[in-house]
Order: sequence, then structure tokens, then C-alpha cells
Amino acid sequence: MRKSLDHIQMALKSSAEAAPGMKETISRKESRDGWLSPDYQESIQAKINISVAEANRCMCLQSDSEAMEYYKVLRAQIQQRMVQNNWSTLMITSPHEGEGKTLTAINLALTMAREFSQTVLLVDADLRTQTVHKYLGYMHPRGLTEYLEGDMPLSDVIVWPGVEKMTVISGGRTVQGSTEMLTSPRMKALVSEMKNRYEDRYVLFDVPPVLNCSEAISFAHMVDAILLIVEEGRTTLEDVQRAINILPEEKLLGVALNRHQFEMKKRNDINCNNPSCRVVSKIGGMFSSRRRKSDYKKRRPADCAD
Repeated sequence: MRKSLDHIQMALKSSAEAAPGMKETISRKESRDGWLSPDYQESIQAKINISVAEANRCMCLQSDSEAMEYYKVLRAQIQQRMVQNNWSTLMITSPHEGEGKTLTAINLALTMAREFSQTVLLVDADLRTQTVHKYLGYMHPRGLTEYLEGDMPLSDVIVWPGVEKMTVISGGRTVQGSTEMLTSPRMKALVSEMKNRYEDRYVLFDVPPVLNCSEAISFAHMVDAILLIVEEGRTTLEDVQRAINILPEEKLLGVALNRHQFEMKKRNDINCNNPSCRVVSKIGGMFSSRRRKSDYKKRRPADCAD
């Protein structure tokens, strides 16, 4: 065990020297199976407020949650593609604000953290709102904005919220018009470091909506894969199609339907030239092959806000 720990410490030291300011204070402890589980004793720690988180619909904190099974299906379908392509970074977005992308990112991260031999880092890259930590019921004065603007180490913004195998970057001040920050050399270096630091870690990025904002479009080229979240009674087929047309086809895993208890139009109503782009899962309802036109809600263009 000591030999394994020494090897990891040497690797961390080498990585920190190669990328100054990006050192994480997360060590590993060896399990009986030989897999090295994270040890967060030296990390910044926060405690999730369970009552606040559950009121905010962070439903996957409890293993017996009814929603857990839906997210397990979503997790399995995402991981299958990620493993096949050796991918580790996933961007989660939606056509407009308020369609459930942030809650989907949180619940998906919580579900992924339950897997035995992997970890997950959830990055709140929606610098306009910074709501991930608020949904989980804790406060943190530093987030991605502070890291990108200053010389602080990555360890100052990564928080362990008390969930085994899960860490979070969320907090600090918000920024309107953050495209330049999300495409800066420091951000590109950070994404690269996150991809390569641990082979068993998935990194989920919650980013601003695709339509009406430029951040997601610019950031999409820095990640391996993209998941688009749409909502029943809110997202129109026209907006889904517009979002699909904007995003890189080769990276789009598909569409997750959020909060739906309805019939759905045939999948070929949504045109995506990428054969692997499909509706990957449902969250909170059942599929069928048809949906009434009256089920689609007219939506006026909105400013990019939470």
C-alpha cells in the first residue's frame, strides 16, 4: 500500500510542476480490491443541507429515490458511449434557461458517484448564475470565476460536499458575458488537466443554455461529449432542432427529456445527421411514439438567465 501511495504522490508532484496552480489536494486510499478510493481529508469540505437539496429536487442523494432508477438508465447509456470512445468530459446544456440542465447535472453526478471504481467532478461553468452549490444547500466564496481570474491553486475552489467519490467546483461571483473566460488559455489548460489527471474520473460541466448565449457554443469544442436537456411543455421542437444544429454533431450524445408525463412525437421529427445522436433517456416519465401538437408550448425568446 505504501508503495502505491508513494507512486501516486510522485505523479501528483510531477503533474503540479507541469501545470502550476492546478494542484488538487486529493489523495487516494487503497481498497481491499486494489482500487484507490479518494481521500478528501485535506480538501475543502462542505456539508450538503439535505432538506434544502431535496426541496430543490436533488433527488439522487437517497439510494431509494424513485428518480434514481431513471438516472441509472441515463448514466448507463452515457457511460457506454464514454467508455467506447475513451471520453471523460461531458458538457450538459439546454436550449433555454429553466429547462432542468443544472438539476440534471447534479443528479447525474450523484448517480455516477455511486459507481464502484470511478469518481466524478461537477464543474459549475455557468458563470452567469453559479447555482450548483445553492441547490445543494452550502455556500462557497470561490468558484471557477475566481480561479480563471487569479493565480489561486485549483485546490482552493474544489469542494468535497461529503459525498464519497464526488467533488464540486461552484461558488464565488457571477459574470455576465463569460465567453472569453470559458475559452481563455487558463480554462483550456484546466480542462486538459482535468481530462488527464485521473483515468477513472468523469468531469461534468454545467454550462449556459445554447440559444441566446454564446458560451456553450464556444465551450463545446473543449469537451468530449454533450448532453442536451429539454423539458416537457416548455421546449419546442423548433428550439430542440435549432440547438442540435448549433452543437457539434460528432459530440452530441443525444437528448434527455426532463419532467415529462406525456406522449412524445416520433424521433424522426428531430433531424440529426449524426447516427449516434438520439434520445438517450427519460427523467420522470414514460415514452410513447406519439405526441399531440397541443402539447408543445409556444415560447418567446428569452434573455440568458437562470
